Amino acid sequence: MNGAQDMGGKPGFGPVNPEPNEPVFHAEWEKRAFALTLAMGMPGGWNIDMSRFARENRPPGEYLSMTYYQIWFAALEHMIKARGLVSDDEIAAGHSLRPPKPVKRVLSPADVAKTLHRGGPTERETNTKAEFKSGDRVRARNINARTHTRLPAYVRGHVGTIERVIGCHVFPDSNATGAGENPQWLYNVRFDGRELWGADGDPTVKVSVDAWEPYLEPA
Repeated sequence: MNGAQDMGGKPGFGPVNPEPNEPVFHAEWEKRAFALTLAMGMPGGWNIDMSRFARENRPPGEYLSMTYYQIWFAALEHMIKARGLVSDDEIAAGHSLRPPKPVKRVLSPADVAKTLHRGGPTERETNTKAEFKSGDRVRARNINARTHTRLPAYVRGHVGTIERVIGCHVFPDSNATGAGENPQWLYNVRFDGRELWGADGDPTVKVSVDAWEPYLEPA
């Protein structure tokens, strides 16, 4: 979607200042927010693209005023409320006020390590043929997605070159809405800096973006 989370290539945010030796988590509660989001995906039935959309789908002022894991926790609250697993009064009270609802599955402590190491492979078999090949010039479509998308705004409408055909993968735009995986061909596309940012762009800069076939058209 077009939202505050899509900051790539946009001016006005100042320089990026990496934190030396940054820890994975800055506070104990961040660990819990991360763990709860992963664990609740089992009874909640959401996939990775649904959870990404829930994090992105926040008012810009709210999104930009939150820390990374505050956004995760707000998204978790939204998802479990939407699925009827918790109510507003229980959130306000900080504990259950009524018997838990039955769920199809849970993530048991014994399965945590196995689940994390397995991950969620997204490559799928297909009988379709890739429309593009390495070396083809393509234009990123100027889309305005209403849900989660992996096509950053700063490349939309610009011309790049296919560097690699990655394979056929779950299409996040449909997966985020629960409309199914709808696997599509995925490509690595290289864009030149001046193509993206004009004459003032650094001529030595090249940006590579992984883009699904529905995002692209022949240039």
